[in-house]
Amino acid sequence: MNNSHRDNLPWQIQRVLVPTLDAIVMVIGLVGHSLVIYILTGYRRKNGLLSFQGTDMLLLALSASDLLLLICLPFHTAAIALGYWPFSRLLCKSISFLGVACSSASVLTLATLAVTRYLIVVHPTWTFRLRMQRWQRFSAILIWVPAIALAAPQFAFRTVRSTPIYCFAFLSNLSQVVYCTILFLFGFALPLIIIVIMYGKLYGFLRRTRMRGAAPQLERYHWQVTQTSVLLVLVFTICWLPSYILMFLLACGVKNIQLDFTVIARLLASSSVISNPMLYAFMSHKFRKKLLVLGRMRCRGCKCVPRGAIVQPFNPVEQDTFPNHADK
Repeated sequence: MNNSHRDNLPWQIQRVLVPTLDAIVMVIGLVGHSLVIYILTGYRRKNGLLSFQGTDMLLLALSASDLLLLICLPFHTAAIALGYWPFSRLLCKSISFLGVACSSASVLTLATLAVTRYLIVVHPTWTFRLRMQRWQRFSAILIWVPAIALAAPQFAFRTVRSTPIYCFAFLSNLSQVVYCTILFLFGFALPLIIIVIMYGKLYGFLRRTRMRGAAPQLERYHWQVTQTSVLLVLVFTICWLPSYILMFLLACGVKNIQLDFTVIARLLASSSVISNPMLYAFMSHKFRKKLLVLGRMRCRGCKCVPRGAIVQPFNPVEQDTFPNHADK
């Protein structure tokens, strides 16, 4: 860190602020993802289902990767609070490897979710014949192959440097730029392009369908899909783009980086583990129905959940069927 950083955000304030924000992210992330896993697995057990429904398998994989990513957070928090890396060389390599692998797996899962949702809504018959659940299980495992490949250099080249003690990548400037470029392309740009294309095609399909029939339900569905898709793309970009800008600046040897930008970029990347369950689970009509069902089971015999309670849909992209087929 350059001494000029202290002119923008005093170092001592950062050593208190970052652990506080990280603790909030940890608590919300652990509670949110644990609840997602509990709801998805609990609903499956309650109904005696042999496999997960819709995109549940991918949502479960997303929560698993984000929970693993949260494991890395306390180590980096401790290093920032203390001003040096207090752990071993092996932990330096392992935590760096796990952080990149889990973040890459999480981002690739988001792209796979976009493809799956498009196929379920636009090609429901084809996805049924394809046995989508098998494809999702295979995808959830296959995603970790490129994720581990992207993270492998972290384990190979990370080391601990003394005076002061830092956990850093022992690479030349050119090699660091090449690695950052590959990580940016496959860990951010390509998944973002896939997400934009899939939700764009879904929007186009619903718009063409709506033009052929003026059903109020279809118009509401189209508008909700549009809002949700734009929100997903914006949150994805806002969470991850600043950290990649910071990564390139550091790789190019830029020294005078504003400390407040460093803190904000890191916080936004960490907060993705909070936004994922909120956007992809709790805002889903289908997920909230499952939550209500399990809540009624827990509240059986009490009046905390009224009979006939209705959960209004917000995120129709998560529904398994097209609106015209929903009631069939």
